[in-house]
Order: sequence, then structure tokens, then C-alpha cells
Amino acid sequence: MEIKKNASAKWQGSVKEGKGHISLESGAFTDQPYGFNTRFEDKKGTNPEELIAAAHASCFSMALSKIIGEAGFEPKNIETNSTVTLTKTDDGFKIPKVKLTVSIDAPEASAEKIKEMATQAKDGCPISKLLNADISLEVL
Repeated sequence: MEIKKNASAKWQGSVKEGKGHISLESGAFTDQPYGFNTRFEDKKGTNPEELIAAAHASCFSMALSKIIGEAGFEPKNIETNSTVTLTKTDDGFKIPKVKLTVSIDAPEASAEKIKEMATQAKDGCPISKLLNADISLEVL
């Protein structure tokens, strides 16, 4: 099985003064603004790191739900936050790390089992596999 999903970005102008818009194939958002100011100056709009964080949090949560269910437990609630760190280096910018913080409500599972399953999801979700970064995990 092969699934393909699409997003598109349009950019006009120089990196600092220019602006762009990003759209998702699903239509969940269309022509969402992004630019230097949304990436580095906290202006309204999105940025690549935020989109990566959203993709990682959602992918991890789904993978964890699957793993918890396969282990015979009922995942009542999973709340995941993903923090993508962008740093400037001598070679330019890079994303050296991502931190996942998750709170899991699976009453029948022990804390130890929850941590084991969360680690399995961190290592196995497709977005984790895609990222070439140090991905840490904090289970609350």
C-alpha cells in the first residue's frame, strides 16, 4: 500500500521582505500565510517548524493509540505536544532536536507499560523515522 498526501507553498519576494502561502490538499487550510516574520518574529501565520511539530504530534498520537490498543488497553485520551527546535549554526539553520511531551489516559496500563508503549510509538511513527534529529520524549 502506498498513500500520497500533498501540500503546496507559494513564495514571492526576498527571504526577509517576501511572503508566502501554504495550502493542504485536504483543504484543512488554504493560502495560510507564512514568511520570515512568522518564522522568526512571532507574527500571525505559520512556519515550517510549526507544521513539522503538528505533523509529529499527530502521527505520534495515532501510533501510540494503535500500540496501546494492540496491547489490550483502552486509550481514553492522548494529548501530545511537539516542540521543534530551530537553531542557527555556522552552516545555516538546522533542526537538531524535537521534544515530544505526552499525557496518556489508559487506566488499565501501568506507568511502566505506558512509558514502554510511548517509546515504541516515538521510535516507530513515520514522522519520527523521517526526521533526522534527536527526538526526546517526556511522558506525563
